[in-house]
Amino acid sequence: MRIYAWFAGLLLAWELIARLAFGDLYILSPPTAILLRILEDFPLYCRALGTTVLEALIGFALGNLAAILLAILVVALPPIERLAQAIALVVFCLPLVATGPVLRVIYGPGWGPQITLAALSVYYTTFVPLVVGLRAVPPNWLDLIASYGRGRMTAMTVVRIRASLPYLVASLKIAAPAAFLGAIVGEFTGADRGIGVLSIQAMRSLDVDGTWALATIASAVAIIGYALVGWGGRLLAIGAPPTLLVSPKARAPQVLWKRIGIAIGAPMLSIAVVLLLWQVSMDALDLSRFFAKRPGDIWTYLVTGGQAAAHRSELFAALGATMIVTIPGYFAGLGLGAVLAALFCLLPTVEKIASPVAIALRSIPIVVTAPLLVLALGRGQLGMLVIVAVMIFFPTLVSCLHGLRQAPGQVIDYFNSFRAPPLTQLFLARVPAMLPSLFAAARMAVPMAVLAATVAEWLATGTGIGNLMALTSSTSNYNMLWSCVAILTLVSVTGYMLVAMLERRVLSHFAPEQVIQ
Repeated sequence: MRIYAWFAGLLLAWELIARLAFGDLYILSPPTAILLRILEDFPLYCRALGTTVLEALIGFALGNLAAILLAILVVALPPIERLAQAIALVVFCLPLVATGPVLRVIYGPGWGPQITLAALSVYYTTFVPLVVGLRAVPPNWLDLIASYGRGRMTAMTVVRIRASLPYLVASLKIAAPAAFLGAIVGEFTGADRGIGVLSIQAMRSLDVDGTWALATIASAVAIIGYALVGWGGRLLAIGAPPTLLVSPKARAPQVLWKRIGIAIGAPMLSIAVVLLLWQVSMDALDLSRFFAKRPGDIWTYLVTGGQAAAHRSELFAALGATMIVTIPGYFAGLGLGAVLAALFCLLPTVEKIASPVAIALRSIPIVVTAPLLVLALGRGQLGMLVIVAVMIFFPTLVSCLHGLRQAPGQVIDYFNSFRAPPLTQLFLARVPAMLPSLFAAARMAVPMAVLAATVAEWLATGTGIGNLMALTSSTSNYNMLWSCVAILTLVSVTGYMLVAMLERRVLSHFAPEQVIQ
């Protein structure tokens, strides 16, 4: 009852603030106005919602299926992991703002771009935590299976998959709203129906009530998806987590030349394969060079062409404006998610009250909230920072909360036997168990932060590389558009690799089973 009373009080406060403080600003709609607009346009919203939900569901299924298969493959065959990770990462880092128009040209009319972007939005957020889960197995379990003469297939089906189920559920919770966002971005590229189409119309006509009504509907759908995934996860629960905090196995030290070869050769091989796939895919589909640029075209445009210096200057100026807000927003969202997860772990009552708000903040598509946040906070760095932080904090919150709960029950019992206070248990037992999930969230958050910043620039602020991509797309300057795609992908991959390097050093002490030699 307390939760319902708190929720009713929140709605009442929202109503009063919207009418008294923002009545003449056309920024915040009161709940009553939102409800009236939903009832007024209910048939229209139902038709649009049905289209977007179906697109998101298909993309959700395809993206997560690809993620599950790829995660099982890289854990079963460790030698291919670095290459597979690199290719998967590059595809995930492609900015939706730029790939959407290109996909629309390739697919033409229909659901193709919406489904593809929905799948691209979810596959990596499932792939990364699932790999962590498949490795979250005490080595003595694998030794036991080997002692019975069983191989990798038995270890995968009997031990690894069961151990990974909680991680899979946590990642699917993140994927539910992400698929919806991807479908909406796809609808922005020229679809004829859907929530994204109505959102564009509402924003262009400054229909604040309509924008908030669509945001409310999107939040409700995403929260329902989140709840359904959680319900399915509880059905699949396998009990208390196993002992994950194990002593590292003694490893034979690698010779220096081999370590240097891996450090240099693996990235170079990955870059070569990605460029080859880029060239081959464009040629195999016989796509026109007018819009489907090849690596050589971008090299000429930015490096060897007559106007290359001017092109680089324009590109890097826009990139700098974007990174100024993306980097602080990334760390703000990451820190907020981790701190809230710790607070929820210490105070379960706070979690029950605040979780719906946290889910709603992440569930409202950024393409809907970005213009409103910019109107409320201005077109400066503060508004952009808030948008990026909101995009980052919810996946971090879900991952870290799951990691905190993975602390082995035996370890918690040991602390309880000494009457250790909750804070001591948090820092000495739960936080070490959380580190793999935290770093997984930190890696996934890098391209998410870039996505949030570029979408906000594309729709609302008129600055940065997101705005540059919008302008070049509308003027058919595909050389600059593909250059933006390439540089943003490179920035995202570089940030991801820096986080991965730090993760490797930390987890080699706290979770050595997660480190691949």
